[in-house]
Amino acid sequence: MSSAEQSDLPVSLPRRLAAEGVGTALLLAAVVGSGIMGDRLAGGNVAIALLANTIATGAALVALILTFGPISGAHFNPAVTLAVASQGKVPWREVPGYILVQVAGAFAGTASAHLMFGEPLFSLSTQARAGLPQAFSEFVATFGLLAIIWGCSRHRSSAVPFAVGSYITAAYWFTASTSFANPAVTLARAVTNTFSGIRPSDAPAFLIAQLLGAAAATALFRWLIPTLPTEAPKVVVPHGDTGDSP
Repeated sequence: MSSAEQSDLPVSLPRRLAAEGVGTALLLAAVVGSGIMGDRLAGGNVAIALLANTIATGAALVALILTFGPISGAHFNPAVTLAVASQGKVPWREVPGYILVQVAGAFAGTASAHLMFGEPLFSLSTQARAGLPQAFSEFVATFGLLAIIWGCSRHRSSAVPFAVGSYITAAYWFTASTSFANPAVTLARAVTNTFSGIRPSDAPAFLIAQLLGAAAATALFRWLIPTLPTEAPKVVVPHGDTGDSP
């Protein structure tokens, strides 16, 4: 069987969920772990620590989307999953499973980073990220992320991993919140009292802003490209048709 034929085979839901969970875990390990490493090596220079955190996160995103995209679509993000489902690309009955493994994977990735660096398994963050500017930053960050996904997936699906990684790398620096742009990431970063953390009390505003940003971008691109549901198949990354094969 050729590789092209194999890529068209149905991918079972358990396999897709496993890919989403593992991919999200590795993403959080990269985010939290590089934050800890950068903070320890930067000697108090926050800009250098953020730069290290940024480069590692952007690079990891590209690699993880390329790796797991052909299996699950590589959402790694409940906001993306909800947006994709709203356009008929993921059955609504599968959405709870996707979100559950994304959140579980995010916590597992945070715990893994803590274990690697000798930190407590979980610890509530004291990093303040409060206020309207921070929340608006998350709206902008997530709006831009979904705009990149919808725009590139239409005719340049192979560029999505690189576009997403590049955008998040940039958004770390042009948003006041350093671009979480992901509800699962936000929840998991609330339990790391390290460089990349967020106080639990500040997380709800981030979550609301992220969901609103994703919804706004999806609505805009549905208007800009009325045929979007049929022209952007299997977002984020084209992957094998879903099915119930073992």
